[in-house]
Amino acid sequence: MTEPAAVTSVEAPPSGGTGGPAGRQGTGKPTSLWGDARHQLVRNPIFLVSCLYILVVTSMAVLPRMWTSQSPRTCDIRLSRNSPELWDHPFGFNLNGCDYYAHAIYGARPSLQIAIVATASVVVLGGLVGLLAGYFGGWVDAIISRITDVFLSLPFLLGALVLLTLLQVRNVWTVSLALIVLGWTVIARIMRGSVIETRNLDFVAAARALGAGHGRIMGKHILPNAIAPVVVYATILLGGFVSAEATLTFLGVGLQPPAASWGVMISTHQQYFDRDPWLLLFPVGLLVGTVLSFIMAGDALRDALDPKLQ
Repeated sequence: MTEPAAVTSVEAPPSGGTGGPAGRQGTGKPTSLWGDARHQLVRNPIFLVSCLYILVVTSMAVLPRMWTSQSPRTCDIRLSRNSPELWDHPFGFNLNGCDYYAHAIYGARPSLQIAIVATASVVVLGGLVGLLAGYFGGWVDAIISRITDVFLSLPFLLGALVLLTLLQVRNVWTVSLALIVLGWTVIARIMRGSVIETRNLDFVAAARALGAGHGRIMGKHILPNAIAPVVVYATILLGGFVSAEATLTFLGVGLQPPAASWGVMISTHQQYFDRDPWLLLFPVGLLVGTVLSFIMAGDALRDALDPKLQ
């Protein structure tokens, strides 16, 4: 008579942290939420294409010389608004006779720089605020929530316009500051809700019973298991901040000429769309492609990290 095989179960933290249930793959190896998401994302063509486009735009910002040998500041007014040439000047020339393709390549840097600085800052600020509010609750949560409500009541675009109007200098850092001041609230709300959902789970209670302090519980047990929704929103927010920079520049309170920026290119040449539409279509195409890539990557990441959608 044969003995029945023993059935065992293995638990692993969903995000590499401590605690939280995890599933098994067909190979029998324990997996985590992030591990499952990685396997799903590498098979998602939309995510891969989006990441490839983002990688191309990032290389334009970091290594513009890899894409063009022209300088955006080398201009000849006699070439003003000349039509695109297939090889030498594929985007033609702008109003000042500068190579428009070089402007488009170098314009990726300030747009991405503002988006990365602003997104990283709001993730740190909003994530910390939401973590404290969700973990401690009570009067801490009440005070932080009311402060968050005050900032949420400010219209984002109008608030950014007023703030940048008050600032004398318009550069990457001041535009980033305006986006940070008004953009941290949603991250705080997302993190707060995720922490509230996580703080009462069994592994957190076990860590507390073993004498772990607040800092260790928040940093080692709660944060790794509550950060996934913030990562998803931050990916989408990168595209939103690229669009916000172009919008503020178009309205005259963002980056100013002679800065090479997609927003500057759109703002400077929008009145020539009837006669020379390519002056507007090239920067708009790059802008839309970048924003759309971040949004699609964020959507794919959300689907991969949401167990309910598996």
